[in-house]
Amino acid sequence: MAKYEVVTGFFAQDAPSADGTIIGALPRRLGLLDDSEGHWKLFTECIEALNAAAPRGTRYKVFFFVRHGQGHHNVAEAKYGTKCWDEDWSKRFTDGEIVWGPDPDLTDTGITQAQDARRTWEEELAHEIPLPQKHYASPLQRALRTWQEIFLDNKLLLGDAYPVTILENLREEYGEHTCDLRYPRATIAQNFPPPAYVFEDGFSEEDIIWQADERETRLHVQERAHTVLDRIFGQDKETFICITAHSGIINGFLAAMGRPRYPLPTGGILPLVVKSDTYDI
Repeated sequence: MAKYEVVTGFFAQDAPSADGTIIGALPRRLGLLDDSEGHWKLFTECIEALNAAAPRGTRYKVFFFVRHGQGHHNVAEAKYGTKCWDEDWSKRFTDGEIVWGPDPDLTDTGITQAQDARRTWEEELAHEIPLPQKHYASPLQRALRTWQEIFLDNKLLLGDAYPVTILENLREEYGEHTCDLRYPRATIAQNFPPPAYVFEDGFSEEDIIWQADERETRLHVQERAHTVLDRIFGQDKETFICITAHSGIINGFLAAMGRPRYPLPTGGILPLVVKSDTYDI
């Protein structure tokens, strides 16, 4: 089995008391605390040193958790308020003005937020930020569109990191809310075709897990996130990992690492150093 925890002291966001509403979506240096000359190079060297000195069964990876830009469902929730949204409107597909189900795309604001994230990456690239060596994304189009706007067709995508792998377990909390009902695999592949996008093995054609009358529990979201961590630490040799997904599943990752929820704004990036300890039971 493996235990995961956040290593503190690297980013403003990694403190247990960190507040995303204060830190914002895209802080300077993505929140890296070290502002000395050559800060990203020093950070990379520090992660390399941690792994070099780690005992057997312990590994460190850097995760860049990217929340999708604003989607049409976010606009609808803001319009009606969270209580009315959760109890009523989220279970519909439209109010006659906004269409949010199934699987809504980004709004114009959401696209702008993703482009802002791309520019932030590009600015930090001049300071030698380590680019993701492996990319994963949710199958919902708001996440895939965000990844597309940030990484595709520019200098931010390392050749070895291409393509992005679509994982079912990276989708948002599912059930009841029509915005979290995904399209069939064939539709996703048509909108986000190879070679830039690939599905994990066994990805089903239809959405077989979304239920109209049952919302997934946060505990189950946490368990899904733990499964993804197991996959990445178990299979991937790469150190710098990017996951483009949703608030719910990102908080599921935090729960799997024993951390409180973090209010990451739409279009925001949450960088974390994650330690894995594997032990026998």
